[in-house]
Amino acid sequence: MSSDVVLHEESTAAATATATATTTDQERRKASSDVESSNHAHPKGSGDDWMVILQLAFQSLGVVYGDLGTSPLYVYPSIFPDGIKDNDDILGALSLIIYTITLLPLIKYVCFVLRANDNGNGGTFALYSLICRYAKVGLIPSQEVEDRQVSTYQLELPNNRMLRASKVKSFLENSNFAKTFLLFATMLGTSMLIGDGVLTPCISVLSAVGGIKGATSAMTEDRIVWISVVILILLFMVQRFGTDKVGYTFAPIICVWFFLISGIGIYNFIKYDPSVIKALNPMYIIYYFMRNKKKAWISLGGCVLSITGTEALFADLGHFSVKSIQISMCTLIYPAVVLSYVGQSSYLRENNLAVSEAFYKSIPVIASQALISGTFSIIQQSLALGCFPRVKVVHTSAKYKGQVYVPEINYLLMLACVFVTLGFKDTVKIGNAYGIAVVFVMCLTSAYLVLVMIILWKTHILFIFAYILIIGSVELAYLSSVLYKFSEGGYLPLAFALFLVSIMYTWNYVYRKKYYFELNHKISSVKVHRVIAETNSRRLPGMAIFYSELVHGIPPIFEHYIANVPALHSILVFVSVKSLPISKVPVDERFLFRRVLPKNLLVFRCVVRYGYTDVRNEQEPFESLLIERLKNFIKEDHVMGLAQLGDNDEPAQNIRLIGDGDEIVNEEEEGGGADREIEALDRATEAGVVHLVGEHDVVAAKGASIGKRILIDYGYSFLKRNLRQSNEVFDIPHKKMLKVGMIYEL
Repeated sequence: MSSDVVLHEESTAAATATATATTTDQERRKASSDVESSNHAHPKGSGDDWMVILQLAFQSLGVVYGDLGTSPLYVYPSIFPDGIKDNDDILGALSLIIYTITLLPLIKYVCFVLRANDNGNGGTFALYSLICRYAKVGLIPSQEVEDRQVSTYQLELPNNRMLRASKVKSFLENSNFAKTFLLFATMLGTSMLIGDGVLTPCISVLSAVGGIKGATSAMTEDRIVWISVVILILLFMVQRFGTDKVGYTFAPIICVWFFLISGIGIYNFIKYDPSVIKALNPMYIIYYFMRNKKKAWISLGGCVLSITGTEALFADLGHFSVKSIQISMCTLIYPAVVLSYVGQSSYLRENNLAVSEAFYKSIPVIASQALISGTFSIIQQSLALGCFPRVKVVHTSAKYKGQVYVPEINYLLMLACVFVTLGFKDTVKIGNAYGIAVVFVMCLTSAYLVLVMIILWKTHILFIFAYILIIGSVELAYLSSVLYKFSEGGYLPLAFALFLVSIMYTWNYVYRKKYYFELNHKISSVKVHRVIAETNSRRLPGMAIFYSELVHGIPPIFEHYIANVPALHSILVFVSVKSLPISKVPVDERFLFRRVLPKNLLVFRCVVRYGYTDVRNEQEPFESLLIERLKNFIKEDHVMGLAQLGDNDEPAQNIRLIGDGDEIVNEEEEGGGADREIEALDRATEAGVVHLVGEHDVVAAKGASIGKRILIDYGYSFLKRNLRQSNEVFDIPHKKMLKVGMIYEL
């Protein structure tokens, strides 16, 4: 028996039987709150294969950590823009850097945030999806009971369910403001992270190329800028080769880089001033603030640059795995970066005037890769959840399914990087902008993690308070500092984020309005029966597949089609495409079939469920897979019908008595009902399959406000005209496709 879920709209017994079967299958699949991506995004069994984990750990060096690795290039010049006034300030700054790197990247992300992955996928949308699964905070009413039967949907929860978890969950579910705020915050955080992906390449490449200026006077500022632009363009051009190849290309380089900076750090520590080891005492942070007061607070904006790229540990998780990130971070990255700052501090204690050139060697490009890859993953997630216009997502590795490339986004990022580089021309203002994007996303991640702790993990309240007090206070202090430099370039990520949020909100707003329009104008089963009865004499050989996003009921496009083409195919399937708030839906659990009764109509409804990282058109032809699953459904449907008949006292129409009535023979057991329907399905597919796709023109309803008209008639229409159509997303052959036009007044 296939694990496709079977459900009759008129039969609760059938639904119960299938739910039991699926739940039993689900119980065999163990899931927990810290599921490895290697168990889901990578081949089965690779979670226990340490060779695969070590390969991913090595590959992650070339993708995830470049920004952390090159941050020593510009941190101290940003902390001391006016020079070093007191030699002990170096100890205070070093102590700040060490404890910042320890608290945020190491403890917060490696120990806690990575555990909050969504079946191996990270990022703001992954956390939002995780919350959506356990609290009904989605704004589209497409939830079904059967969704929770998907094996990857529900994680294993702790047994000690606490009252505060249910209270928080109830508040989120009953407050429209909370639902809207969560979605808006997710969009804003995602936009900030994408903005981070623009600023990372700019500051890294500009800083690295700027180091050449000290070696030759021929290197002018304009030449530095144009060389940086060329390097940036080359960087984005190689993204199409995928994370796998790019990672293996950069990994050896950056591995050597980390060994070099740690070795140089040890050398400087021994040669210049080993007493900087005193910075391990956090009291030097207090002394630093007592001496410098407001200037010390402002310098936090420079200190935060030491953890730039930290969010990439989580955002890039879908490309790798939890263990691989933890191994690479703890064994190489953290000690190498700390040693680099220790060495710089030792050098500066003897050479105060060299603060602006304390570390002016870097390898261009490396740092830029981390958040570019993360941006591709985030766009894929937001696309599936209806929060971003349709774009092409290319899976670049057959071995590691989480590694994706989005061509349109790649070239938009490239143009944005070029414009920022040409516009700002130096790293000071870019650094100010950079800090705001980094700290804002970190604060949002912490807020979502607290919700995960309360609702999912049922963490002890004292531990939650400790997390907020320690991690939250540190991040808020950094946020207040970077906001101080808002007018000095800090406005850039906010402006960029607001632009992206406007696109995402416009698309999501109309997406929701369209769904509610279809829901309010859906066709009842009784009306479908009547329409088909009226056109029964005009049933054409073949199969028609109607596409919509409506999960509950028949979409209004069906009635519109019948009004203009008064003939129907012999078999009708209404396909609803639905994205679940999980990363992956197993193929054998993807199709949820229902039948429109009576059976002789041969009309079916099918909900096709995808996770936000699932491939929709590259693994197998959608049409053949749907037909195969429909045949399985028909077989199971008739078997379940027989099971119900066994509980009845009287025989039904498909039971006939033989002889004196002592023996009961079922026609379906003789191959009657199921075989006949499958034969009819085979004849229909041989006659031809037609895919009917709705071509909806969306307009604002009469009497709508000016803002609503601008949003729908201009904003959404512009996005729709310039982006991919639904048939391209599902790879529907043009020869088999028929578009049905219809106007939705929202």
